[in-house]
Amino acid sequence: MRTGILGGTFNPIHHAHLRIAEEVRDAFALDQVILIPAASPPHKPMEGEIPFEVRCEMVRLATADNPSFVVSDLEGRRTGKSYSIDTLRELRRERPGDEFFFIIGSDSFLDFGSWHEYEAIFSSCNIVAVERPGAVIRDLAAALPVAVAPQFCYHAAEKRLAHRSGYSVYYLAGIPLDISSSAIRRLARLGRSIRYLVPEPVAHYITEQRIYTHDR
Repeated sequence: MRTGILGGTFNPIHHAHLRIAEEVRDAFALDQVILIPAASPPHKPMEGEIPFEVRCEMVRLATADNPSFVVSDLEGRRTGKSYSIDTLRELRRERPGDEFFFIIGSDSFLDFGSWHEYEAIFSSCNIVAVERPGAVIRDLAAALPVAVAPQFCYHAAEKRLAHRSGYSVYYLAGIPLDISSSAIRRLARLGRSIRYLVPEPVAHYITEQRIYTHDR
């Protein structure tokens, strides 16, 4: 099975997250995409104390009508920081026959050299770097961490960087939605509409549960 992996704080999940998952699913003929909320993200401190279970529920509500999207609470069952390499190793144990495509924003890929055991990630799965506003990658090879660059060979016809492990790095440009979770949280705190920024069931859930208001 060809399986995408999209992690994030999803605080909250919004239409840009879903569109990225769908674009990658379509471009790489994936059988499914696993969306994995981060329990304790190492790179992005959580704003507010929104429980992991609440963020998982928002992702479930957002993806309920799409059988190609699967929600995993895997990182919530571990203690400590939610390192991607640990998640990949656990998924490999659970699904040994799958070919994984790890989906990452271009802004995060440009900082990939700071990730925990990033070299092992390149050896564990394919990576799809998705263009994010303000972080266009014009030369994928130049964006690699210097320490691992010699391990790759560029295949121009296929527009991919082949790693010596057999996995590849791809770049997917042209996903235009510029929506931020922080802007959605700000609107929700002010009592303003977040309709059309998040799926309707998520908007209702945020409003009814008063998730981003101080008097929740």
